[in-house]
Order: sequence, then C-alpha cells, then structure tokens
Amino acid sequence: MTSENHGTIKADSALVMSPTGSTSQAAPFSPSTSKPIQELPDELIQAGWSKCWSKRENRPYYFNRFTNQSLWEMPVLGQHDVISDPLGLNAAPASGEAISDAGLGNGQRKRHPSEDASQAGPNSFKRPKVEIPVTPTTPTVPISPSTPGVKPWVNATDDKQGQAGVPAPAPYRPSVVYWDLDIQTNAVIRERAPANHLPPHPEIELQRAQLTTKLRQHYHELCSQREGIEPPRESFNRWLLERKVVDKGLDPLLPSECDPVISPSMFREIMNDIPIRLSRIKYKEEARKLLFKYAEAAKKMIDSRNATPDSRKVVKWNVEDTMNWLRRDHSASKEDYMDRLEHLRKQCGPHVASVAKDSVEGICSKIYHISAEYVRRIRQAHLTLLKECNISVDSTESTEVQNRLVYCYPVRLSIQSPPQPRVELHFENDIACLRYKGEMVKVNRGHFNKLELLYRYSCIDDPRFEKFLSRVWCLIKRYQVMFGSGVNEGSGLQGALPVPVFEALNKKFGVTFECFASPLNCYFKQFCSAFPDIDGFFGSRGPFLSFSPASGSFEANPPFCEELMDAMVTRFEDLLERSSEPLSFIIFVPEWRDPPTPALTRMESSRFRRHQMIVPAFEHEYRSGSQHICKREEMYYKAIHGTAVIFLQNNAGFAKWEPTTERIQELLGAYKVSGRSLPSPGPSSTSTADKDSKPVQERSAKSQDNSSPVDKTAPDTTNI
Repeated sequence: MTSENHGTIKADSALVMSPTGSTSQAAPFSPSTSKPIQELPDELIQAGWSKCWSKRENRPYYFNRFTNQSLWEMPVLGQHDVISDPLGLNAAPASGEAISDAGLGNGQRKRHPSEDASQAGPNSFKRPKVEIPVTPTTPTVPISPSTPGVKPWVNATDDKQGQAGVPAPAPYRPSVVYWDLDIQTNAVIRERAPANHLPPHPEIELQRAQLTTKLRQHYHELCSQREGIEPPRESFNRWLLERKVVDKGLDPLLPSECDPVISPSMFREIMNDIPIRLSRIKYKEEARKLLFKYAEAAKKMIDSRNATPDSRKVVKWNVEDTMNWLRRDHSASKEDYMDRLEHLRKQCGPHVASVAKDSVEGICSKIYHISAEYVRRIRQAHLTLLKECNISVDSTESTEVQNRLVYCYPVRLSIQSPPQPRVELHFENDIACLRYKGEMVKVNRGHFNKLELLYRYSCIDDPRFEKFLSRVWCLIKRYQVMFGSGVNEGSGLQGALPVPVFEALNKKFGVTFECFASPLNCYFKQFCSAFPDIDGFFGSRGPFLSFSPASGSFEANPPFCEELMDAMVTRFEDLLERSSEPLSFIIFVPEWRDPPTPALTRMESSRFRRHQMIVPAFEHEYRSGSQHICKREEMYYKAIHGTAVIFLQNNAGFAKWEPTTERIQELLGAYKVSGRSLPSPGPSSTSTADKDSKPVQERSAKSQDNSSPVDKTAPDTTNI
C-alpha cells in the first residue's frame, strides 16, 4: 500500500495497525493463514503456472491456468513453443527443480492415494501440504496470486491435462477484465470483533431459495386475487432492500423484525398500479386505449368496493365525462389524450386509493408475516445442522478487540463453519457450472477466476480451498434468488459503473472502496455488500449501513430504492460529522425530479456537498448487474434516466481530494460513451411506478442552482 493513500492519518503509523497484531510498520492487511515458501519462481507464478501432481503417472507436472498448458518439466519463460511442443517434451529443463522432480525415485517417496483422500474434502482442489508450523509470531500475508509463496489451486479434473500423449486443449484467454484487484485500500476503520452470523451451508441456502421463491409466488397471487393486477416490476426486490434498512432479524435475506410492519415501498408501488398500470406511450392510439382502460377500471373498482357516496359520485361523473369526450372527439392528438388522462387521475385517484388502501395494506402485512415464519423455519434448520456437527452457537468465545485504527478488512465469522457437502463443477465452453442436489448455478469463467482471487485475498479459514466450491454455490444462489427469475429481473438493481469511470475515480480522487457492491460486480477487492455471512469470504466488509470508516475515499452507487438511498445519506452525514480525518464520498444516484427523491434533495442541500454534476439520460451507460453470466455484447446498457454525481466531503477530505476543474473533466471524459453501439436501455430500476412508468412527463436531465453553504473553489455544477 502506498504511502500516498495512508499519509492522511494524523496519528503515528504505529497507531494504524493490522488487526492481526503484527508490529510491522507496513500498511495493515487482512488477517490470513501462514503459507509455505513457493517452489516456483515468482515470474512463473505471476504468469499463471502452478506445480501439480498426476495420480496416473505418479509424478509432478506444471499447469498454466491462463492458457491450459500442461508441461512435465518446469516451464522456462520465453523458450517454449506451445504449437510445436504442446507438452514441453523438448524444452530445456530448469536447473535444480526439473531434475529433482524428474528423478522421483531418488530418495523421494510417492504420494499414496490414501493420503490424497485424507487431505482433501469433497469440494477441495489439490493444494501443497503445509509443513510450516503456525506460531503466534508466524507472519501472515494476504492470500493473493501475486504474493510469493502461495500456490494457485488446481481443479481436480485438471490431472487429465497432464497425461502423456494428450495434447493441450485450445488455450483459454481471458477477455476484457472488469475489475482491478491490485488496488490497495485507503479506508481506515476501528478494529471490530468477528460477526456472529451463522456460517453458510448449501443445504440451508437451498431451503432459503425455495422459500423465497414460494414467497414471490404468494405475492403474485395476492396482487392478482385482491387487486386484479400483476405485481409491479421489481417491487418484491425493492421490498427486500427497503425491509433490510429497518430489519433487526437474523436472516441475511428475508425480513422478520421490522417496524413498521407495512412496507412503505411495497404499499406505494402497488397503489401506483391501481386501478391499472400506466406505461410509457409512443403513439396516439395507445394513448386513447390507455385513457379508456383507466376510466373503465376506476368505475369498476369504485362500484365493487365499499366507497362513500361522495366518492362514487365524483368518480362516476368524471368517468362519464371522459367517455363522452372520447366518443365525440376523434381528432385529438397524443398530447390531448395524455392531458385528459392526467386530469382523470387527479380527480379519481384519491377516491380510488381510499377504497384500495385496506386491501393493499393487507397484502403488505401478509407477505411480511409469511416471511417472518420462513425465517423461523430456516434458522431452526440451520441451528439443527450446526448441532449435528457439534458446533455450538451460544458458547462462542468472544474475541478481545483493541481500540485502534486498522485498514479495513473483510468480515470474519465467530462461529465455526460446518463440513461442506460435495458440489460438482464442470465447464461448458466459457461457463462454469456448479451443481448441488440437482440445483445448478452458472457463472462465466472470468468471474469464476475473479471469485477465486477474492477468496485468496479474503478467506482465512480454508487454506486448502476445501470449502471453496460450496461457498461459491451459496454465493451465486443467494444473488440469483434475490434477483428473481424474470428476464433481466434484478440486473438494474445491481448495475455498476463503467470501468473507465472507476479508473478515473481511483486516479483523480483516490477512490479505493465501493459502498454498494457484491463479489460478482465489484471493481475493487474492498467493498461493502448485502450479505456478510457469505460475501465476507470474498472480500466484503459487510453492509454499508453498519460500516464505520474513519478515513478514506469511497464510491457509492446504491440500488435505486428510495428508503435505502435516504438511509445512505443519513449514514454519510453522520460519518462526515464525526471524523476529522480525510473522508470523501462520491455518490451516483438517479436524477429523479418528478417528484425529487428525499435522498437527492438532502444531498443537494447538505453542508458537506462540495460539487455536483449531471450526466443526461441515454448519454451514459451502466454495467449490467448480470455481468457474471450475460453475453459480452449485453455487458453495458444505456441509462434511461439522468445520473446525479454528488461529492460529499469533510474539510480534510476536500483538501486532499478536491473536485477541481481538471479532475472533473477527467471524470466526465471517462463517462462519455466511447463510440460503441450500446444495446437498448436496460431494465428500469426506479423505485416506484410513478418514476419508471409515468406517462405524462418524461424526466430530462437539467441543471439547477446547487449552491452549497460550504465555501469551495471547485466548480459547483457541471452538465455534460
């Protein structure tokens, strides 16, 4: 870690320590297990080479995970022709290592199959046996492929690559990489105790997935039976996000202890689709049909519900007036129909809402109580599983935590992880397929390799990767269930900024941390995410609303849920108020002006706001939330709304990462679409039907007076 990133802490360097208790003056890093000295030179490890063992030949071989090359002798960089000599049979052996490996019978004993079986679990990859004893003084290092002394894991099926006479397959070359895991963090926190989340297990994750899918079905049936509408698009996903803001329950996904019970998000979205869902209109005939359908639906609802006489009178009179207008005026334009629809909504909307209110509240309450019951079942099954493995939850020893500053490190669990069942892995072209009990999850090979790297950096309880596959299965299954099963469903809520924007943020503003990300879509290896129990093994620092940095530069691109964004702003202002160290947040939120969201309004009037710029709709892009499985041509999609970029900084953060004209221009340049043709706009991620489907007024990105009470030298507002 560079001194530039960490030179802002006023205390001596000794006060900013590693949570492992090391007395080294070097920058702190995540706790990790000890690793043996690697037999291969650093250059070969960097190039993707690892030393493996062939059971068939009872001898070692060398495998490159980047190119799928297999060699019997130690590779020599720059001297091996893969085409003419795919197995390296004619390559010159390296001094010492290759000779000693070739002569396996000279004093070396063979590894017996029983030893392999005893050392490896059902999900393990071949790992070198660790002979170095772990002592309290043994130094720890981040588990990283760039760290000397760490041998990359190899898939157990890769032994086939080393069989004599079998040519190497077509080399796999990674395509575009959408992350940079070499960037070290400048985020400083107070050392914290391990979390008491129950450790993940595929059996429990499968049960959670089944019950969550069942809960979605209940929601669909209630909306259809009680209100005669389809559930608003992505409203269930936003309900999960909004509930976790206030939930005090113990399940990582489903809510169980919320106050209030009625979700404002779910209630608002269902009400906005009553009596019918209003969609964007392009043509005059569509506008005419929509007006007719709304008038009929409003009259039908007011007749079938327990409405007051005044409400019936107002609705019926306005509906009849609209029908008469439709019959006599056939020359109206699209704008005329839309104006008439807006007038009808204003007149009838309050009366329709009053008769539907109790029913919609009943839907919200029913879904919440079913969720709470499912949480009880899941936790009981989880505790039973741990008890069968002789793992006690209540008697977990508390870890003593010192009150000191450390560089942020991944979430650690205080409860021991149970043995993991077998998860099968195979590759279909460029897709890694992981199967457990017939349930398959998929991830492209590039992101599978990324998960491996994150696991090396972050996981400290599985040095032999025996639990890696089961944890990857749980991770992908969790996000798959949260996304939903619809086409492109959930991907908008997990969208990420383009790579050039991240590069500019890191280069110009020292950003090294994402406040809202996941192991699948993160750019940096340090980030906050929704599920600390499983994401922590892959680098997550936990949910941002419970994360307390004292210093650092952060990027925040939250899911577009109004309640979550509002809680985010509260958290930002609290952190900026408390810290005197350099602290900076660069926030990317949708520019919703009709009506404006509370989060956007609060940030624009915040005393910590230093700069704001607007990127217009359709002139910038996001990376798909399904980037780990989607096609390459579907990786980016146009933003259908403007994006507001707001800089919130305390005085020290403003002095260090000031949004000057030069830096802002660099960021704007990175945001411009670089001449590639983008697919049609991605799925809307707006939090209410009012915002993603309101037919009357299309939002446009506008500049406004963004005066801030804080004195600043940087330009105040920028428009592209």
